[in-house]
Amino acid sequence: MTTSSLSRAVAAEFAPETTYLNTSTCGLLPRRAVTAVKALVDENAGGSRDGSGDAEAVEGAREGFARIAGVPADRVAVGSSVSAHVGLVAASLPPGAEVLAPEGEFTSVVTPFAARGDLALRYVPLAELADAVRPTTALVAFSSVQSADGRRADLDAVRAAASAHGARTLLDATQSAGWLPLDAGAWDYTVTAGFKYLLCPRGASFLTVAPQAQDSLVPVHASWAAAAKPGSTYGPVARLADDARRFDESPAYLSYHGAAQSLALLTGIGVEALHDHAIKLADRFRTGVAELGHPAVPADTVVVAVPGLGDRAPGLQRAGVMVAGRAGNLRVSFHLYNTDDDVDRALDALAG
Repeated sequence: MTTSSLSRAVAAEFAPETTYLNTSTCGLLPRRAVTAVKALVDENAGGSRDGSGDAEAVEGAREGFARIAGVPADRVAVGSSVSAHVGLVAASLPPGAEVLAPEGEFTSVVTPFAARGDLALRYVPLAELADAVRPTTALVAFSSVQSADGRRADLDAVRAAASAHGARTLLDATQSAGWLPLDAGAWDYTVTAGFKYLLCPRGASFLTVAPQAQDSLVPVHASWAAAAKPGSTYGPVARLADDARRFDESPAYLSYHGAAQSLALLTGIGVEALHDHAIKLADRFRTGVAELGHPAVPADTVVVAVPGLGDRAPGLQRAGVMVAGRAGNLRVSFHLYNTDDDVDRALDALAG
């Protein structure tokens, strides 16, 4: 997609009222998603439909995410949150299984394992994750991009180490899916929240399961949505779906009506175009904030973390520059709807 066509697509879908640099917390909804959600709300309020939403919208979101993730749609399960997907994996591990994760990993990626109480959790610095995999490791659970500071994991090294020791892998792509190419088929499981870089309403999330890992999961929250055939509404489901749909949660239709539209927009624009646009803005901000005497955490991502400035976030927000404070860092993040002017306004606000 050319720069001019990208600009037209963005102008048609977004009109932020602030300098919005906080997608790592929550992405902005495109107009088409807002329209779809409002239409369903009105129909539900007026009693003009049979049911609370359309299965076609759920399947549209599943297929849209599958294209972004680089896998067939039958490997994608839909749900409501990363923690629910991770909880499914955690519930399926045998007692005493060793789970390896980075220090400071996002809470939803590690808490379901910790809550079991009978698993062996081990934490190491992110840079040492691949080297820390050992024959006793059952699962490596980590994010491709760290929420707190934007650092990228060495995906190739972790995947190779896990394969060498027979460990399964769980990759959280929440902070990267959409702008960073995702090969979900390279991992046993991936989990992704839709409400950040995928620009979906909160309540849409995605789990991918590799064929060799499907039998390792127990569908503990199976419902009518996980049935092989529609219409299983009374009594136990006679047969679960043969593919990843067996791990579906009952869909939050309002979220998925919007998600189908958001994901269609992103697949039309393409990961490469979004990556190039947002990375240039992040690099511009990194350069500018360093010139102000505040070097950012080194990272080749659209998430920029500036150590020691986390307490500046509330003041910047009051000035209309929406950012976040995370783990002592000022966290600034970029997406389609950001521009060079946004970077300059943020830098001016930091300069006082």
